[in-house]
Amino acid sequence: MSLVKKFATVGGATLGSRLFGFARETLMAAALGTGPMADVFYAAFRFPNLFRRLFAEGAFNAAFVPLFSKEIEANGIDGAKRFSEEVFGVLFSVLLLITIVMELSMPLLVRFVIAPGFTDDPEKFSITVRMAAVMFPYLMCMSLTAMMSGMLNSLHHFFAAAIAPVFLNVVMIGALFYALYTGAEPLQTAWYLSWGVLVAGVLQLAVVYFGVLHAGMSIGIRFPKITPNVKRLLILAIPAAVTGGITQINQMIGQAIASSKEGAIAALQYADRIYQLPLGVVGVAVGVVLLPELSRALKGGNLREAGNLQNRSIEFVMFLTIPAAFALWILSDEIIRVLYERGAFHQENTAIVGSILAIYGIGLPAFVLIKALQPGFYAREDTKTPMRFSAIAVAINCATALTLFPRLGAPGIAVAEATAGWISTVLLFGTLLKRGHLAWEWALARRAALLVVAAAVMGAVIMYLQQRWEPWLASSASLATKVGTLGMLIGISMVVYFATAFLIGGANLGMIRRNLNRKPPAVTKTEG
Repeated sequence: MSLVKKFATVGGATLGSRLFGFARETLMAAALGTGPMADVFYAAFRFPNLFRRLFAEGAFNAAFVPLFSKEIEANGIDGAKRFSEEVFGVLFSVLLLITIVMELSMPLLVRFVIAPGFTDDPEKFSITVRMAAVMFPYLMCMSLTAMMSGMLNSLHHFFAAAIAPVFLNVVMIGALFYALYTGAEPLQTAWYLSWGVLVAGVLQLAVVYFGVLHAGMSIGIRFPKITPNVKRLLILAIPAAVTGGITQINQMIGQAIASSKEGAIAALQYADRIYQLPLGVVGVAVGVVLLPELSRALKGGNLREAGNLQNRSIEFVMFLTIPAAFALWILSDEIIRVLYERGAFHQENTAIVGSILAIYGIGLPAFVLIKALQPGFYAREDTKTPMRFSAIAVAINCATALTLFPRLGAPGIAVAEATAGWISTVLLFGTLLKRGHLAWEWALARRAALLVVAAAVMGAVIMYLQQRWEPWLASSASLATKVGTLGMLIGISMVVYFATAFLIGGANLGMIRRNLNRKPPAVTKTEG
């Protein structure tokens, strides 16, 4: 299967999840707006989400996949199964201990980490503590899910792992529909959502477990023991956990700062959901597919193939994220108005969330390029270098957010996150080049510059049509009119971008063929 086809498999499933996520956030905005219960729920949910990224996705995508792939290469499926069972025993025990400690410490965590600004409101503080306690076991489910997803990705079974997140959105949409149907108060709605998160975690774990069984591998339960392989995994996973969760760490810092102003946390969350669509469809797909591909190419000694994989991934990322960044910057208010402006979500909310989304648009290419660059380190079992860069990014994010939030409010936090993202990208890219792990291609650099030109032409067309069609995009227009007009704008912009990119040489059929027809000998040779 070609690189782009694999991206499409993961990206298509992720797209489905993100579309359900849009539906969820639209219902959330209608039910809770940017009011206090929205702040409470998002603050409580951010904490298990942070630990999910730290102990699950970051650690296992970065550390488990290369070691699991190595076991497949060296000892076949039996060796990989034995390794996975050793890891499962240790992981389950550690997660159980963490969950117990965090549940007992939740009041202190909310006071000093999750939402320090809530301490002045005893009721808000108490509800956040209780909701965070209900949702924290989601971490355990999702960490085990991440491990099994890593197994599936290494075995080139991408779909089950990619489709599992859909169940979180489906369950939460069901909870919101029930709340709106019964006319539940905001507090009761937030409780429905909190219990829905826990139910969804169990469902996601079940989906990937049956996916692993379908892939021809079962997982037995072993007594936890630190074997040499598990020890190597832990050495790689600790720095990878920090690096993989960098976005969540930055968002957690932003949330803590934003908690002093009512509505700021919810505003950041609503904007975050929009830019997570291209980030998820492109960035997650590239990161999930590229790591096992790079690992196998390097283990097979195919350095040239590994370099080609890395560059083609960067090419794919830029081709899709540069126009998305321009579109998010220009159409931010219109997107927010169409998706959220109804019920408890008003025009004033649109202005604030739209400004945040525009800033996230600037950072989008960086956020996605990070996903394409980090596997260049992880596949070589180097998790410390990205961790150092993450520490630099976190420090810059924290300092910038603290400086800008008093002046700009929530948009200042978005500026800080985008700045940190671009600094991380530059550090990762420069280091890979310096070490010779990334081959500089002048042709790729030229195409990237031309893609910016094509996106600028697209942006000019959008701005012209935006002014001409302003009455049809205004708050006073009907929802059907706004949706139709925004859809036409996006459709025309895509036609303009792709036509211009191919016309001026930013993209060409050769580029498409290079990605579609790639047949990696090292990977193909060992798949049997």
